[in-house]
Amino acid sequence: MLGAIRRRLISSNRVLERVMPLLTPAAIVVGVLNEALLLPLTWLVPWIFAGMTLIGSLKSNFRDLLAVLVKPQKLIILLVILHVVMPLIGWLAAMLFFPGDPYTVTGYVLLFAIPTGVVSVVWVSMHGGNIALTLALILIDTLLSPLIVPATLYVLMGASVQMDAGEMMRGLLWMVVLPSVAGMLLNQFSKGKISTACGPPLAPFVKVGLFIVVSINGASIARYLKHPDGKLFLIIAVTFVTVALGYVIGAFVSRRLHYDHESSVAVQFNSGMRNLSAGAVLAVRYFPPSVALPVISGMLFQQILAACSGMFIRSRVRRRQLADPLADRLAAPASSHNS
Repeated sequence: MLGAIRRRLISSNRVLERVMPLLTPAAIVVGVLNEALLLPLTWLVPWIFAGMTLIGSLKSNFRDLLAVLVKPQKLIILLVILHVVMPLIGWLAAMLFFPGDPYTVTGYVLLFAIPTGVVSVVWVSMHGGNIALTLALILIDTLLSPLIVPATLYVLMGASVQMDAGEMMRGLLWMVVLPSVAGMLLNQFSKGKISTACGPPLAPFVKVGLFIVVSINGASIARYLKHPDGKLFLIIAVTFVTVALGYVIGAFVSRRLHYDHESSVAVQFNSGMRNLSAGAVLAVRYFPPSVALPVISGMLFQQILAACSGMFIRSRVRRRQLADPLADRLAAPASSHNS
């Protein structure tokens, strides 16, 4: 009986992975259409998100983390892209297109200040990328997020927008940091058994939780999305370009530095992916609703752009196969090991 349930859950997860590009846009639509029903459930969001983070962290362990920390160059490059390059791009784009609108500018800074997304593990593994680097980045970025997010907002926004940095840090600590550490400790002390036993059957609940969180957050800004105007369309356009730039920059950097296939895949996806559900929770809880618009509009494109990035990676691999079939066969075991 339990074996049959496990197989069904794993099968459900495969289906959900295939529809990932459509999952978050559909959730936003559900939230907008069910505003009255979902708004009273806002209090559930931090708890659901903490559970998602815990399940997503069951793959992490100290051994993989230390292996990446011994040679931290790629990790440092990713952190610079995520928390220096992209926040500056978001801030400059917002200042250019929305001058005199501090809340929208804050939304773009928050969009690129939040840590990389746990869901990037799914995309990196599907395309034979470096899982150890991805998990180490997620863990370190998550642990640093209570410091990085308020600091980035303060440096780029200063006193133009009031925020309770201490409360935001506590929110990130309870929603993101503690569940991540708990998941890693459970995996470490069980010597990987809990990840093998519980990770696959629990994986679909992460996707379902993501759908619920995005739906509830979508309901929080439904009044803006139900009555679109020129500004909303401009926000969507600017968000699309800036989020896409993250993937492009990751691909460019990995190519310029001549990374192998596994590292290139990890850098490309992790440069573009963000924990947008966490960003939306922060925006809705600690800022006026208009701050959430850039973050939630990012949810419309992030998974779709990740799918496009995957298509680019596959076409690059095919070109390499045609150019040098032997080299590709030699590299294949490493890629399959990570996937």
